[in-house]
Amino acid sequence: MSECKLDHSHVDVKSKYESQAEFLPEDMKPLFEQFFAKEHTQDLLNEVFHLLKKYDLADEQEQSKRNNRLYLVLNNV
Repeated sequence: MSECKLDHSHVDVKSKYESQAEFLPEDMKPLFEQFFAKEHTQDLLNEVFHLLKKYDLADEQEQSKRNNRLYLVLNNV
């Protein structure tokens, strides 16, 4: 994934999540609900946004890598 210099807001991340939710594993969705109920650092918001960005277009291997990172982030916030 390329580096982005934009800061993404909580609303941006939630919108990106909603646009990709149908492509994500079902058991990840409650973790996102918990994630959105809290405040997070800008770095974390940016990271989650980029893990979700174009998730639906990523191949299976890339989705698996992103899933692993998302689970790590979502289970530790």
